[in-house]
Amino acid sequence: MSDGNRLGRRALTAGLVALAAAPCDAWAFGEAGAFRARLLAAGKSRTDEARAGATSRWASELVRRTSAPGREEREVVSLDRPALFREPFAVWSGAEDVGALSMSEVSGLERFLRLGGTLVVDDAEPESGAFGRSARREILRALPEAPPVRLEASHVIFKTFYLLDRPVGRVLGPTHIDAVVRGRNAVVLFLAHDLLGALARRGDGWAFAVEPGGAEQREHAIRFAVNIAMYVLCSDYKDDVVHAPFLLQRRGRAR
Repeated sequence: MSDGNRLGRRALTAGLVALAAAPCDAWAFGEAGAFRARLLAAGKSRTDEARAGATSRWASELVRRTSAPGREEREVVSLDRPALFREPFAVWSGAEDVGALSMSEVSGLERFLRLGGTLVVDDAEPESGAFGRSARREILRALPEAPPVRLEASHVIFKTFYLLDRPVGRVLGPTHIDAVVRGRNAVVLFLAHDLLGALARRGDGWAFAVEPGGAEQREHAIRFAVNIAMYVLCSDYKDDVVHAPFLLQRRGRAR
């Protein structure tokens, strides 16, 4: 079996397990067995066209660089609609305070995360942090028992495909990620780096300058995006000592 098929079946199996544990009207997570970065519309958040288009590039970079399956079709999902539960991943991007989510949105968010979904909160203007702070506030309403914790460079998300020592995006940002963790899985990743901004293109060029590291920082941002995608597909499948030889071999190739 190829690596791509194995990853797809792993994602589908995880989806079926989640479905079995959920009410009968829930959708199976990952029913297509492929990664897609769906854009979440919630509260007052707004995403510009360039960053919305970056969700397709996220999947295309995964397919181009790995043997994992990806879907490039763009989709916007809402917290209070059944389409949210068809796949296990969404990215919530914005630059301003999201306001107060409705009770139906909070309920949908809680259900999505408890079923095993993964949400990336990507602050498009981390310099101000208004979006990130408000998203944390609203997610805490959905999962009040699970406040964010810090994920250091030793976390598996930094080694699912590339060996990385920190997160980056359009801006350098903090050297760590804050996350909501349930069991062994990080179900919400809070990024103060504008990851979609680093992936976004406009016409034949990049939409936004990456600062302060330029092209090298953008490359590492793309690698970080690939790692997140692999984490969504495979959870902590490389968080095991048996993978040490593989990781050591990759260190020379991927840096």
